[in-house]
This record gives sequence, C-alpha cells and structure tokens, in this order.
Amino acid sequence: MKENNCIFCKIADGEIPSATIYEDEEFRAFLDLNPASRGHALIVPKEHFANLFEMDEEHLKKLIVLAQRIGKHMKEKLGCDGLNLVQNNGEAAGQTVFHFHLHLIPRYKDDGVGITWKPGSLTPEDKEELTALLSQDLPRE
Repeated sequence: MKENNCIFCKIADGEIPSATIYEDEEFRAFLDLNPASRGHALIVPKEHFANLFEMDEEHLKKLIVLAQRIGKHMKEKLGCDGLNLVQNNGEAAGQTVFHFHLHLIPRYKDDGVGITWKPGSLTPEDKEELTALLSQDLPRE
C-alpha cells in the first residue's frame, strides 16, 4: 500500500529519483541528501508503514538482515570504523518523514557526528517501578 503524498513512497517506487545503492521487491536503500557522514544512507520499505509500530515482523526481519549486509558492505567499501543504525518513531522522537526508514550512518574516527544524549541516572525507585511495569505482560513470540 502506498500513500499518495508520501515522499518516501514516491522514492521507493522510483517516481522521484534517488541515489539508489540497493533495491529489491520490498526495499530501496539510497543516499541521504543531508548526510551526517560520508555514505549515510536510508533503507525504506516499498510498502507504506508510518513507523516501527505499524511494520509487520516479516518486513522487520528482512530489514535487519539487509541493514547488516549493507553495513558490512559500507565497512568494506568506505573503510568506516563503525556504523550507527538510527530509527525514529513519532514526532517526539525526532521523526520528520512519517514513512518508516532506517538510517545507516557510517562512522569514522573523530568524525564529529553527534548522535548522543545527556546521560541521566536510574534511581533505585525508578529501577524497581520500571522493571515491574515493563516486564509485566510483555508479549512473547
């Protein structure tokens, strides 16, 4: 299913040109127009999912295998020292295009790319409360 006004649906479908580095029946990977680092790419499913929570398990399984394959290829071809996988869900989490996409950001020693947060602290009270809350009724396979 496609969304008519979704830019990533149009890119995934080939309606809007992209610097495609990989394509199959279900996914397209292309270079980010505003890269965080040299080789920064996105993987998008060709089917429209607004975010992680809408995506089915089969797509997710294939996606992570594809991310690993592309990441290994980037390491070999670009000589990067590491790789960030970044995926935002919802406006509060920084999502600006509401079509699921996974950033593959090659990292180079001292590249200055800032994918960090200010570390907080886990209080004993929060630890107890959150462990109980989040472990309760967590769905299994």
